[in-house]
Amino acid sequence: MVEVTVTPQSSLADRPVQIRVRGLSPSQLVTLRASLMDEQGECFQARAFFRADGAGEVDPGCHAALGGSYAGVWPMGLFWFLQPDTLFRRLVKRDVAGSPFLVRLEVFDGLCLVTGPKDQPLASCVAERWYVCPGMQRVPIREGRVRGALFLPPGPGPFPGVIDLFGGAGGLIEFRAGLLASRGFAVLALAFFAYDDLPRTLTQLDLEYFEEAAELLLRHPKVRGPGLGVIGVSKGAEVALAMASFLPQVVATVWINGTAFLHGNPLVYKDLRIPPIPYHTERVIFAEMGALDNSAIFADPRDPAYSASAIPAEKVRGKVLFVVGEADRSFNSKLFAELAMARMPPESCRLLSYPGAGHLIEPPCSPLCSISSIRGTPRPVVWGGEAQPHAKAQEHSWQEIVQFLELHLGSATTMKL
Repeated sequence: MVEVTVTPQSSLADRPVQIRVRGLSPSQLVTLRASLMDEQGECFQARAFFRADGAGEVDPGCHAALGGSYAGVWPMGLFWFLQPDTLFRRLVKRDVAGSPFLVRLEVFDGLCLVTGPKDQPLASCVAERWYVCPGMQRVPIREGRVRGALFLPPGPGPFPGVIDLFGGAGGLIEFRAGLLASRGFAVLALAFFAYDDLPRTLTQLDLEYFEEAAELLLRHPKVRGPGLGVIGVSKGAEVALAMASFLPQVVATVWINGTAFLHGNPLVYKDLRIPPIPYHTERVIFAEMGALDNSAIFADPRDPAYSASAIPAEKVRGKVLFVVGEADRSFNSKLFAELAMARMPPESCRLLSYPGAGHLIEPPCSPLCSISSIRGTPRPVVWGGEAQPHAKAQEHSWQEIVQFLELHLGSATTMKL
């Protein structure tokens, strides 16, 4: 009797699980397939080909995949190398608190390059991959101008506070906030345009909005001050660095593949205005499959003409962790990190730079998205990255990010699922 199991059956999406197949014939060739349906009905799947060992077992944690979506020993390969059936789709959990992703694991006899309705698995099971731990509270935030969702871990607290920012597509993205809160942080997933009654498009970065969000978070009785953390990717990292430069409440900042200058939109704060470097959209390149490679639309920030657009990182009072994917094809994030760090005391910043990693460095549950469609662009956008080094970068950087926030905000209670 062939059996496939996943242990634990229910887990947080950023935690590893063990897959085991038993009951095969010695040296039997089999196909392992993982598949899930996202909330829009899009199917993501990965498959790998194995030969059973002498006991008739397959363990992807110690047995090498012969081929498929990956090759070699990758204990989480069937999760990390999921790909959409439809091109340019990105796997993003929307209903973070209400339901898990259900990942169906199946084992088929022989080599199955594709599977249809007539292909019956020898065995199957389902893994639940959650983005919040049990007892997590999600509180919609609509106070003053601030719009977002606050994730509060179970227990009396108080918990260290973190603001979570995403990039130029706008809206409210919550999956990273849920996972961070499951590590014991109180996390505010913060929207800043294209959500609720916020502006539909981003015309300027009003730092007083982000200051209001920081003050709101620190006022919460379950949030431990006096300082808080900020994590941002892409445009969100640009905002995070500006917050760290101007807002004394920000003591720990995680900057993921961002810039160190204002681009496209000015920053305004009280009487201050930082002008942006304009985008040179005429330099866009149509890359593979007609997607937009935007890396050339960013002017060289080292040009003295753009010095007034720099974020004054020398004013940062706290600590900054810069996380860079060297295969980022959105812009030269490593250059921006180095330019920001050159303005800062060495002891206040640290750089994690990953060859082969692309723009969208996320928690390790997220498969590489190298090209995707986003709101506001007429064609899909190239993000870059190679699957295997990107997966390793996500696993390593996530642990470093959690440790960095714990170190500078105080320890948080790790939840288990």
